[in-house]
Parts: sequence; structure tokens; C-alpha cells
Amino acid sequence: MKTNTVTMTDNRTGAMYELDILDGTRGPSVVDISSFYTQTGMFTYDNGFTSTANCKSEITFIDGDKGELRYRGIEIEELALNHSYLETCYLLLNEKLPNKKELLEFDLELRHRSLVHESLRHLFQAFPAGAHPMATLSSATAALSTFYYDHLEISHEAGYQEMARRIIAKMPTVAAFAYRHSIGAPFIHPDIDRSFSENFLYMLRAYPGGKMHVGPDGEYSIKDIEVKALDTIFTLHADHEQNASTATVRGVASTGAHPYVAISAGISALWGRAHGGANESVIAQLEMIGSVENVDKFIARAKDPDDEFRLMGFGHRVYKNFDPRAKVLKGLQEQLKDELHLDSNLMRIANKIEEIALCDEYFISRKLYPNIDFYSGVILTALGIPKSMFTPVFVIGRTVGWITQWIEYKKDTQTKIARPRQLYMGE
Repeated sequence: MKTNTVTMTDNRTGAMYELDILDGTRGPSVVDISSFYTQTGMFTYDNGFTSTANCKSEITFIDGDKGELRYRGIEIEELALNHSYLETCYLLLNEKLPNKKELLEFDLELRHRSLVHESLRHLFQAFPAGAHPMATLSSATAALSTFYYDHLEISHEAGYQEMARRIIAKMPTVAAFAYRHSIGAPFIHPDIDRSFSENFLYMLRAYPGGKMHVGPDGEYSIKDIEVKALDTIFTLHADHEQNASTATVRGVASTGAHPYVAISAGISALWGRAHGGANESVIAQLEMIGSVENVDKFIARAKDPDDEFRLMGFGHRVYKNFDPRAKVLKGLQEQLKDELHLDSNLMRIANKIEEIALCDEYFISRKLYPNIDFYSGVILTALGIPKSMFTPVFVIGRTVGWITQWIEYKKDTQTKIARPRQLYMGE
């Protein structure tokens, strides 16, 4: 069967080069340039890797023009609305949704693996009071490699699964410890009688001794709608193809480093405000705007080409349509507003900005739709989660994606160490 090719001509010499075209099951085809340097003596230049596929993958598919996101072929809306985060984790790790027995076994295993070694708990005391939870979380995750050093030699499916389930289970515990250390509060250990998402809220909120506050109406302080909301946010963040932090995880994996070190590197990459820290920036900006009456003024500033001000939470590097994750969160926000009787000032400001932007030709023509960060920050605030924990929440959800990507990389016999080239412009 003849392979489709692209022919390139060097206009300086007239030399012509043929490069193979590779077709995936969905999305754009790619030009195989792995032999480009050998053939031409040149490198390709792609600033920010905007047109470069760095791997072959079967995990996540994105069509940014259509606003489509799928995990293992299943649309994100289906997973977020009709399946739990743990079902999504199982899907990513095992390429299929679990049956009831498989889900029960998976859930129980994660509950029992959520506890951390006492020596790791003492590690937090080395960090200064007030340390940002993301810095502590990244360091503590790297430290996990000292407890499970045997993971460096994994080469079989049972080992991959054990390693993945351990880090997925422990990440909420480490994140909660990082937060409580940052505010000087005693650690709350996991309660294996609680579900994955409920347990995280419990570790954030509980008093020493594990007691929970009961409000004046006698209601339990962790409501089902809150658990469902957080579980949905975890699902929406579970994976997102070859973004900056995932590419970092794969890049570190290519060196043969410990998987938990690769995850730690991903956490550090995610912390950036242009990546996972964006939802924290959204809330900071809403607080700066201050009131609904000020929205028009800031919208005008965002449209002024001479003003450096930009609205946070609008537009996306990949999506040129409505972010499908944002659609789910928009519905969730309305549900929370009704069931938790929310009518906060920040939510009113966000709703006014959204109302204007979705009807304004400036935003429509530039395809600047609200993205996942615009809604997630408001929802996390409604759940009583502090700004410093927004990105750690992202980390908890994304851990399964990172570790699944790491496993896929390790199983690929054709992989090489990541080694981009450069266009040298120095002396």
C-alpha cells in the first residue's frame, strides 16, 4: 500500500524531499519529520510546539474547532454528567469503564491506599509556615519516590496498576496536608469510610479528632451536592492531551526518572498562571473588579488595544469554540446556586462578564469564549475551598492523566529521550 507523502522543495538549491504522512483515527494527519535532519541537514522551527505532535497516544482526543473532548473515545459530557471520577480513572487506566464489581474493588483499594507513611507526614514540618500548598505538594510528591523506589523498575501491568493507584489515592491526602500546614492547622488523616471526593473535603474541613461542624439547621457539613460538584471538577481535569504539564511528565519519563518524580515535575509546570494557576487568577481579578457596576469599565479596558488589561478565563490555546468542560461547569454553577442558595458578589460579577462577552462582537469574532478556569474558580469558591488550593485541586484531578500518560510512554518501545533542537542566534 502506497504511503501518502508531502513533498518539500528547498528554493535555494532546488532539492526536493518527500516526507511520509501519518493518519490517526481522529483529528489532523501529521507529517513524519523524524528523518528531516538526516535528509536535509536542517531542523524545523515551531515556537511553542503549536504544530508539532510529540507522541502517539490512545488516551485523550481534542477537537478545538468543534469544542470536543473525549477520554478513550467517550465524550467528556457523558463522563462528567453520568459517571463518577473513579469510573473515569478506571477508564483511563484500563481502557474501559468498570462494572459494579470492578468499581467497588477499585474504590476500596484507593481508600486503603490513601494513608501516607508517618515519615512523609513529618516532612511537612521542614517547610516554613505559610508556604504555598503547590510548592509543598510538588516537594512531597517527589519525596514519595524515596518510599517506593522499586517503581523505577516497573515493566509489567500489575506493577503499573499498583503504582498508579497508589499515587492517585495519596494525592488528596498530601494536598490536604499541604494546605493545613500552610495555615498551621493539625493534619486530618483520611477516613476510609468516605468516598474519594468527600474524603478530600473532610480532610480540609474537619477539626482535630475528626469531628465535623454541624450547622444551625442540623445538616451535615458536607452536602451531597458539594461532593458531586468536586467529583465533577476532578473528572473534567482528569486529562487534556499534550498540554504543558503532561508534556513535562512525558519529557521527564523519557529520562528514565522515577514516575513520582515525573508527576512532581508536572505539578511544578501546572503551577504557572498560564496553565493550572489560571483559575486562581480569575478569582483575583473578580475581586479586583469589585462590583457589578465596574464590569462595563473593565470590559472596555479589555477591548482597548492600548491597555494591557486582559480578562482572565476567556479564550484557550486549543479551543476555538466553547470549551466543553466549561459548558458542564456552567450548568453545575447554576445547580449549586439553586441548591446551596448562593448569590455571592463574585458570582454576580462573573455572570455579568459572561453575559456581556457572549453577546459582544469583540469577543465573538476573536472566539474568546469562557473557559474552564472562568467557572471552576467561582465553583471552588462556592465550595469554601481557598484560592491557594485551586491548583492543588487541579493536581488531584490530573494525577490520573499524568500517570496514564507515563504508563503509555513506558510501554512504547519506540520512544526516545526528549531532545528538542534550537535555532542558535548567539555569538
